[in-house]
Amino acid sequence: MLVDIANKLCDTFEITIFTIYGNGELEKKLNSKIKLKRIFDISYIQLTKFQKIMIPLKILLFQKQYYNKYIKGNYDKEIAFLEGPITRLFSTKNKETKKIAWIHNDIAKVYGNNIKAKIKRIIDQKIYNQYQKLVFVSKDNKESFDRQYKNMKPSEMIIYNYIDSQNVLEKSEEPIDFTFENEQMNFLTVARLVEQKGIDRLIRIHRELMANHYNHKFYIIGDGPEKEKLEKLIQEEHLEKTFILLGAKENPYPYMKQADIFCLLSKFEGYGMVLEEAKILNKPIIITNTAAREAVENYKNAIIVENDEHEIYNKLKYIIENNIKSFGKEENEYHNEDIIGKLENLLKEE
Repeated sequence: MLVDIANKLCDTFEITIFTIYGNGELEKKLNSKIKLKRIFDISYIQLTKFQKIMIPLKILLFQKQYYNKYIKGNYDKEIAFLEGPITRLFSTKNKETKKIAWIHNDIAKVYGNNIKAKIKRIIDQKIYNQYQKLVFVSKDNKESFDRQYKNMKPSEMIIYNYIDSQNVLEKSEEPIDFTFENEQMNFLTVARLVEQKGIDRLIRIHRELMANHYNHKFYIIGDGPEKEKLEKLIQEEHLEKTFILLGAKENPYPYMKQADIFCLLSKFEGYGMVLEEAKILNKPIIITNTAAREAVENYKNAIIVENDEHEIYNKLKYIIENNIKSFGKEENEYHNEDIIGKLENLLKEE
């Protein structure tokens, strides 16, 4: 989403994208007008487990030093576009700039309820109070945040995810060296391999369905810290031929277009940008009952299932048993141009 927004706005605004790590897979998709800054040239996937723990901790402890060295400059707006270390870093006081923080996730569910989570909440409340504006990607996320953090100073607003629909449609036509099998139902998920996305739960559900002869295949596009754990679980359950991790794909859209049904069966979600992409491609969509339901509330070709292993199993069983490949009328046009207007107004505010 950040790439699409930056590319759309770079003719109107001078944009610099700052990242903690470098060599990200989407850097080459940025317009040449957009400047890039980073702390480390190494990519996140090249970090050791120790580095993944220590780098965010260092940024938290020495955020002022990092900010002054890498960020402080002649910027009218500084936007922390992702929760976590970037938001903490950009919160460093600077009277010369207006600070905006984007909140994509359900804050109440990101941290958990242990002592570490409680300490993080206290720290983050102070951090978010350093911003002048908080932008949420869904109504649910805003309401969850407001329940967690009372009497916040920043003003708040909701801006739904922006996607360049023409880009998605064009890239979905690109050839790929892959075909789905027509003999059985093919489900596809595009997600980072993190606990939030519930891929481990999905593997268990898939195992039960296959054991009860509801044959189908599940494909997952994405990478992340849970990859090794998920690969091991798939191997232990002998599901290598039917539950397939395809890895990260620079262009997932041809896969999305060819699959029978797109799924986002997460334990919790923000708005779910990938759902916008699936809607552009007119895919049938199944999601769990999370904040992502806002993304499909006016989309007729989608169903929402309760966020429970038993309920997900029953719904998938019914779909496979009845070979259902559509949940309603397909949409023909996708519009989100008004989001750009909101973004432009936000960036022009004094």
